[in-house]
This record gives sequence, structure tokens and C-alpha cells, in this order.
Amino acid sequence: MVEEDALTVRVKLKRAGHILGSSYVEVALNDTARGNAQRVVFSGDLGAPHTPLLPAPTSPYQADVLVLESTYSDRNHEGRQAHGQALKTAIEQALTNRGTVIIPAFSIGRTQELLYELETIVHGAAPTSDWHSLEVIVDFPLAAHFTQVYRSLKPFWDAEAQRRLRFGWHPLSFETVYTVDDHATHKQTVRYLAESGRPVVVIAASGMCAGGRVVNYLKAMLGDPRHQVLFVGYQGAGTPGREIQRYGPEGGWVVLDGERIDIRAGVTTISGYSAHAGQRDLLNFIKRMRRWPREVRLVHGDDHARHALKGAIAAMAQKAGRQIDVELPAVYE
Repeated sequence: MVEEDALTVRVKLKRAGHILGSSYVEVALNDTARGNAQRVVFSGDLGAPHTPLLPAPTSPYQADVLVLESTYSDRNHEGRQAHGQALKTAIEQALTNRGTVIIPAFSIGRTQELLYELETIVHGAAPTSDWHSLEVIVDFPLAAHFTQVYRSLKPFWDAEAQRRLRFGWHPLSFETVYTVDDHATHKQTVRYLAESGRPVVVIAASGMCAGGRVVNYLKAMLGDPRHQVLFVGYQGAGTPGREIQRYGPEGGWVVLDGERIDIRAGVTTISGYSAHAGQRDLLNFIKRMRRWPREVRLVHGDDHARHALKGAIAAMAQKAGRQIDVELPAVYE
């Protein structure tokens, strides 16, 4: 809380469900000299509901002004069961081809969710299934560190993950998960997998293929149809990840480290694993407030996505007989 003469500012943090520890911000402003009091909410990155390990975000009681993210605001995510099956199918396709599944992912949140889902698949597989011997390589030390942090914070996991622990499951630490730490081992792993055709799942940074160890895997394997690139998160405009996602299915090419690489590997995108809320979730964040905001400012999204959400908010407000002014602040690059 900050107090200065007639102005009082109170700040409250609430769980945003995006990654472990993420919060959205409520700011209560009270200017007694001008008789002005209002509550401003900054959503930051809001998580999608039904995300493993993390409780879903709950809406604030009220807001006068809401600054709302719009990363995935032009679509709704697949259901949990659907994207789990899509993950299983994509990996099994690559295993049939005797190739490596390369999953670009960030260190915090996405990697841990993938490990959680992969353990779910392994646990549900038939005793004779190859899933029980499938190696999962986490090839970036930072992710390994944060996975340890997630394990140490089990009391903050959601109810489903807590039940699994009680039944003896091992989210984030099942038997066939291996971590690559040093750079020399990383280079050996890339070379071995590119040459051997051994079925393996590799999770490596960065999530948008703009740098990090995943680039070495892509340079070594994009030209081989045995392999599969599996995108499970948002790929920003202008990133190599977006280029592979867009042109890979057409047999195109991408530039990595200044080198043109032809794309012959399979390319699959599963949107349900995004750590960002979809359009329905963002609308519900507003709808579940007891007092809706009079003004919403949409940020952190492509222009077409912000326009789509603006229209959806306007339609929701009209249906409810309420008035919301939706603004699209200028984007500076």
C-alpha cells in the first residue's frame, strides 16, 4: 500500500495460472481530493483452465478498467482429452517412422506440462507397449532446474496432480526421462539421434526456435522425413518457429543461423498446450466478475486477434445489456 496525502494506492496479486507463481495485478486507487476512486486490473499472461499442475485463475470481484492480454483471443483451445490424444498420435507417427520428435518449449511451464502429459500416456499404455521404453530427453539445464522447483512446490499443485501423488504416480520424474546438461553431451546427442534413427522425444529450448539448443536439432533433422517437429505453443510472427509452422507442411525452407534448411520432416501443431487463455477463457474472466469493467484495453496479441476479441466482448456485453468500451492501444515495434 502507498499513501501520499489524499492519494491511496493498494496493490493485490492473485494467481494467474500461467506458470507456477504467476499473478495478475489489482490496483485500487483512491484520490479523496478529487473524489475519484477506481480499480484497475492488469491481467498479465492468463493461464488456460484445466492445465495440469496449476489451479485455474479466478476472476476479481470487480474492475473499472481491465488491461487484458489477447495472445490466443481469436480461437479456443482443444479440450484436455483431445490435445492429449493429438500428442500421443503425433509421437506415435514419428515412432513408426523410427525418428525423433523435436518439441520446442520454454523452460518454465510448458516443459513441466509436457512431462506430466507424457507420464499420463505411459501410465495408460498397455504393458507391452513401446511407450514404456520410450526415452524423453530434456535438453536444457534451466528446464531441469525449474522442474526440480516444480517438484519442491507440490503443495501448490492442483487437485488432480495431488490425487496422482497419493496413488503413487510420479509426475515430472518418470523412469525414462533423461536430462542433458553439458554442451558436449548435447552435441553428441544431436549427432547420434540424427544418424541412428532411434525413436526418442526431445524437449529443448527455445520455444519459438529463435535460439538455444533446439536450433541444433532442427539443423540436423529438418531435412529428414523420419523426424517430426511438434509445436505445442504460440509462435510469434517473424520467428523461425512461425516459418517452420507455416512453410513446413508445404515442403518449404527456413533460415537457421544464416543457413537455409529445407523442411522435409513432419510438422504438427497442437494448440491446446498453450499456457495462454483462449477466447472463451478471456471472456469468462470478464463475465465472472460481479461488477464488469466499463473499459477494456486489449494488449499482447496480434492485431487480428485483438480485433476478434473486441468483437466478442462487444457481443457479450450487448447480450447482457451492459456497456463496455473496448480499446486497442497502438502497438509500437
